[in-house]
Amino acid sequence: MSAHTRAAARAGAKAGAGAGPVKARQSLGGRIAGLLGGTAVRVFLILVGLFWLVPTLGLLLGSLRTKEDMSETGWWKVFGAPSQLTFDNYSSLLKDETITDSILTSVSITVPATLLVVVIGSLAGYAFAWMEFPGRDWWFLGVVGLLVVPVQVALVPVSDLFGKVGIFETTTGVVLFHTAFGLPFAIFLLRNFFAEIPRELLEAARLDGAGELRLFVRVVMPLGAPAIASLGIFQFLWVWNDMLIALIFADAGSPPITVALQQQVRFFGDNVQILAPGAFISMVIPLAVFFAFQRQFVSGVMAGAVK
Repeated sequence: MSAHTRAAARAGAKAGAGAGPVKARQSLGGRIAGLLGGTAVRVFLILVGLFWLVPTLGLLLGSLRTKEDMSETGWWKVFGAPSQLTFDNYSSLLKDETITDSILTSVSITVPATLLVVVIGSLAGYAFAWMEFPGRDWWFLGVVGLLVVPVQVALVPVSDLFGKVGIFETTTGVVLFHTAFGLPFAIFLLRNFFAEIPRELLEAARLDGAGELRLFVRVVMPLGAPAIASLGIFQFLWVWNDMLIALIFADAGSPPITVALQQQVRFFGDNVQILAPGAFISMVIPLAVFFAFQRQFVSGVMAGAVK
């Protein structure tokens, strides 16, 4: 290679180095989408959120209006006549023993059914994830298979069983039914979450003398708090909003809030001032539970999504 050729090559290399990386040419549409994408998505999500809240807002404002106002105009008329708002409906609701007893019944069903599923599901999930016992994988496959069993399939045989045992149309029967059908999902969810815990951490705890129970309580439970909180929220919402199981297995004389409101709908024209605040309270309680554990819920849902 001649001196002139080498000089030309060096000059070309310097020019290439100075020019820096070559950027891909972007079309006009791509540049416009890049500029407007973030703003457009935010505006769209805000609009969707506001639209989603319209029924909730309507129910809240409707529950604060008198029976006469609700029968004459829509809830949006409140913005032009704020004097329509009153808390008399909630005062009447608290005096209605049917609604107040139904709320207490819902609490007495939902809380035990949620706690039992969380506790039993956590223990079983840990056992399937880190304990060796005969047929472990086959038992877990059986649990996974139970996820696809619909509730309707078990209504008749379970009703017959509860009738023979003597817990049909009792709170105990409803709690047991919800617990049984909530456990497969709970075990599946928590087993997969607990299996992601580093083995070295568990072995270190065992070397320090921790038994299985202490290891579960002191190590596994704190690390699994996001998944356990997510499971608790799911189970609470499912049990609280259930009406099918409550209609069949609950005591007709003391039904949960969903059944009580359904019974009140038959006389909609006469007690609409009770239905609106009752429905709003029935919706607010699970919302309060969700927002109380929102941070743990998001952590549990996102667990494992990013390594």
